[in-house]
Amino acid sequence: MEYILIIISAVFVNNILLAQFLGVCPFLGVSNKVSTAVGMSGAVCFVMAVATLVTYMVQYYILVPLHIEFMQTITFIVVIASLVQMVEIILKKISPSLYQALGIFLPLITTNCAVLGVAIMVVTKEFTFGGDAHLLNLGQSVVYAIASALGFGLAMTLFAGLREQLELSNVPKAFKGIPIALVTAGILAMAFMGFSGLVK
Repeated sequence: MEYILIIISAVFVNNILLAQFLGVCPFLGVSNKVSTAVGMSGAVCFVMAVATLVTYMVQYYILVPLHIEFMQTITFIVVIASLVQMVEIILKKISPSLYQALGIFLPLITTNCAVLGVAIMVVTKEFTFGGDAHLLNLGQSVVYAIASALGFGLAMTLFAGLREQLELSNVPKAFKGIPIALVTAGILAMAFMGFSGLVK
């Protein structure tokens, strides 16, 4: 049951983009087309899941035993940057068209605060299940990271679909482009606030 609560909470209630506002740069920059948004979401999902797995182990098997927890942020950034480089190389070989479509936003996953935010949250934040507050174990951490990435992908894909429809709509001249996109993003964020009663 805990895993289901983690998934529902990360995807809908505490959506990394729409509730915590982490990762807004790719949200606005890569959401012009659904296909590009899905590709970016897949790349972020992979990096977020693997980064959380690796950073969790680095935290509890290297940093904590050596009492160098103050190196957490810089260590996590190095791990994330390495994983992004790996994803970039793989995408360039497997799907050159997606690699070209993502362009500069692919290396920017390194600085995507959503990836770093999730990696830090799973090792520091206490979660409450059945009245007991505890840190997440490794399995729960990976599930939380994957669910956060799926929430990121859901928000990106929905927003990209809405932006594609807005291109075909008759929007006042002053609202064309980014202004109507920001208004739409705000409405989408408020819609996700409706899920806040699902998990207590």
